[in-house]
Amino acid sequence: MPIDRVVVIGTSSGGVDALRVVVGGLPPHFATPICVVQHIAPHATGILHQILAGAGTLPASKVVSEMPLRAPGVYVAPPDFHLMLEKGAVRISKGPRENRFRPAIDPLFRSAAYSYGPGAIGVVLTGDLDDGTSGLWAIKERGGVAIAQDPAEALYPSMPRSAVQHVAVDHVVPIAAVAPLLVALTAVPIEGGPAIQRLPELETEVEIAAGKDARQAGVLRLGQPSKYTCPDCHGVLLEVKDGGVPRFRCHTGHAYSVESLAAALFQGTEDAMWAAVRALDEGGMCWSNWRDISKSTMMATMPPFSRSARARPSAAPTGYDDWQPACPSEHLAVEYGKPRHFAS
Repeated sequence: MPIDRVVVIGTSSGGVDALRVVVGGLPPHFATPICVVQHIAPHATGILHQILAGAGTLPASKVVSEMPLRAPGVYVAPPDFHLMLEKGAVRISKGPRENRFRPAIDPLFRSAAYSYGPGAIGVVLTGDLDDGTSGLWAIKERGGVAIAQDPAEALYPSMPRSAVQHVAVDHVVPIAAVAPLLVALTAVPIEGGPAIQRLPELETEVEIAAGKDARQAGVLRLGQPSKYTCPDCHGVLLEVKDGGVPRFRCHTGHAYSVESLAAALFQGTEDAMWAAVRALDEGGMCWSNWRDISKSTMMATMPPFSRSARARPSAAPTGYDDWQPACPSEHLAVEYGKPRHFAS
């Protein structure tokens, strides 16, 4: 039977326990594929599929290449790859990071909206910042169903709170109610039909996340240049608006929400400050080491003409008696009585 409906779930901090509750609450005959993105470090082992397989009765797989969608089944994004949906299939991509992450939630949600329209059900669970909000907005725009965990009970409420604030979410429920809600929603026919027009902007962003060159995909049509630069590649960020909520994407494809951009800029500021501290420390150590070198050692290693020049008081500027030439050209300058550093 062809797959005409999918469930996509996005989560971050605190998400493993939340996902165990959701997947563990679904029956073994749940007839809709589930795709999951959990923010994870690029070099992590990636065992979430094993955890979810042990949480209930549904089979769970880590997607490592293009795979056909089958139900029942849970498909989990591996570390450092986006998870992308196509009609009847799921695959991974090394597309640009979005909201500082790969895998990110927005690319999965947008691909579900693009390929399944009203057959897409998006779920945002616990997590920091606001990844998933833009993708959930796309699902809702294409006629799908938007669900958010109740922020009041989420371990990290920022992600579901952002979804509730910026998207016309259909259901806001505690984590224990998500699985029964999914069972109820998938038991009724899909409202509407698959003939909803595919928005060019949505297609562009799906293609970028799938790995297509951003400029060839039409990224420059997505918005106007902003006053910000991309923290990843330092290109100019275009300002894009989803339902009035601004976000940003550069011409190489990196994407940021307002909150994730602010977090990246603050991180860049801290990195720059530590780089400045390191440079000051190294300068101080270099100067200390220079002064600790004995004059006798310095004189012993100098060319004879430099020692004779140093013996003449007129060869060194007043106030710089400890100055020594650092390269052969400066040795010659000293010999003629005008150190290059102080020549008029």
